[in-house]
Amino acid sequence: MVYVKRIVLDVLKPHQPNTLEFSQSIASVGVDYRVHLIVLEVDENTETVQIEIIANTIDFAAVQAVIKDLGGSLHSIDEVEVCNEAEIQHEVEAD
Repeated sequence: MVYVKRIVLDVLKPHQPNTLEFSQSIASVGVDYRVHLIVLEVDENTETVQIEIIANTIDFAAVQAVIKDLGGSLHSIDEVEVCNEAEIQHEVEAD
């Protein structure tokens, strides 16, 4: 099975919730989610942010739902890293 391990998103969000609350809400989606958020641009009503999420398995649909629930809009997926479970199994057996 193929799992998403890392994803970088370009998101437009309102000023509230603030970036800390926004990041924490995304991190709460998964047990081992690490979220790195960078503010790229600020205007009167919104912020453009880059969000990097790293985990063993990322539930992209759940991440999208949280972003939408917080008033954000996903502009693009800028980077993605996936891993095939069979590849991991093979590497472990080789060691």
